[in-house]
Amino acid sequence: MSFIWQSMILILCGILLLRLAGRKSISQMTLAQTVIMISLGTIIVQPIVEKSTFKAIISAGIFVVTILILEFLQLKSNRFEKFITGKSKVVINNGQLNMKELKKLRLTVDQLEMRLRNHGISKIEEIKNATIEANGQLGFEYMENAKPLTVGEFQKIMHTYFPYIQNPNSTQTMRNNNNIFSEINEQDQDNPKWLQ
Repeated sequence: MSFIWQSMILILCGILLLRLAGRKSISQMTLAQTVIMISLGTIIVQPIVEKSTFKAIISAGIFVVTILILEFLQLKSNRFEKFITGKSKVVINNGQLNMKELKKLRLTVDQLEMRLRNHGISKIEEIKNATIEANGQLGFEYMENAKPLTVGEFQKIMHTYFPYIQNPNSTQTMRNNNNIFSEINEQDQDNPKWLQ
């Protein structure tokens, strides 16, 4: 029965160790970080297994059940979720780097710029807010003047400056006055006097 408590303690220790390792280690691991994380998993399991197949199966089951319980508890409690997964960290605020948070995350400016370039962003000044999410991914919001034009905004502009494009009937009314083919549809009409 003691190996069940060992499993629980080792799972919690593993979570805390992974939290200490940092979110960039989890999200986009280098080769060295991958080897370290696999080794960490092996080290955590080693005391429980003791070369017993039965204990290994039960321990693996406990690990899976514990993960499910942790996920359930995260759904029920925001505090618990924050404790287990952490929260987003703001690294850019109004186009300015937040060096304090970058240092806490152990993320260099070059690494942040690499992530920004991967999203097609060439200037930090174009970003209103950028965060490193709990899963290690980059989240960002453009400044108002740097936002790409959406289809909805384009339609609003077109409707404002070219209202007849939106309504085909109004287009027809406008063109009837200047339609060069209107005389084909009309029969027996004299030529304009200025042409005679």
